[in-house]
Amino acid sequence: MINFLYTYQSLFDHILVYALLAMSQYVVLRAGVFSLGTAGFAALGAYGTALLITKAGWSPVPAIVAGALLGTVVSALLALPLSRLRGVFQAVATLAFVQIVLSATQNWVSLTNGALGVNGIPKVASTPILLAIVAVVVFLLVAMGRYSIGRAMDVIREDETVAVSLGIQVPYYHRIAFIVSGALAGLGGALQATSSYAITPNEFGFSMLVAALTMVVLGGRTTVWGALVGAAILTSLPELFRVFADYRNVVQGILLMLVIVYLPRGVADTVLGKLRDRRLRRAALAMAPVPEPPAQAVNTTIKAGAHP
Repeated sequence: MINFLYTYQSLFDHILVYALLAMSQYVVLRAGVFSLGTAGFAALGAYGTALLITKAGWSPVPAIVAGALLGTVVSALLALPLSRLRGVFQAVATLAFVQIVLSATQNWVSLTNGALGVNGIPKVASTPILLAIVAVVVFLLVAMGRYSIGRAMDVIREDETVAVSLGIQVPYYHRIAFIVSGALAGLGGALQATSSYAITPNEFGFSMLVAALTMVVLGGRTTVWGALVGAAILTSLPELFRVFADYRNVVQGILLMLVIVYLPRGVADTVLGKLRDRRLRRAALAMAPVPEPPAQAVNTTIKAGAHP
């Protein structure tokens, strides 16, 4: 067992990092926001952390905190104008933001080393640390979903007109979703930098953007468990289909199409929904009153048991 964990430790770390990025995407989708800015916030967190460690001489822990705060601050600034947009306009605006960040990481050679990236980053984000951080984030998101913030986001996702009629301030909750998403993505990027020794601009491009969105669609976008399941499946696929390395993207695309067609709610949401329905049926059967026997049958039973 120990040898197995040691062999696949890097894969576990990758799954945990991408779980944070998937949860970042999950938050905005839950609030009905079509944001594609996860990769941009992750790049800010990763490069901010890496440069503070390698060039400014910061210790890793404050640098990770600063990287997460950088993603949070930038997302808060973007949330003000983006919360007024809807649908495809939000997607285009956040996609433009990602392109701006990528252009800066590639062309600001004096700071980011351009296409060469940043090397020599100490590995301090070990598997137990990543696991603990992901567990804390899951707990906070589940707790948020059980209170008014999560319920308001659910109403906005289902029907924004109904949310407005109920007095829910849609832009306010969109801003909260943007900020939380940016914080999680910045944290994920910071942990990716401190768990892989080096980062390059290509890691935070279109592939990460599509991966984070696909994980949520594959796992399910109404519960946090969907993001975790989607991250585990898509991150493990390259290892499982190593012999089909040339067709890896094709396999992922086919899998995603099958899930969309046959499991439109996602893998985790479908399973959880069936378990919840089964539990409700059992509870309904347990609470159902036992039907009384007909009066004629009772009288017949009494007469049959009477003595002459």
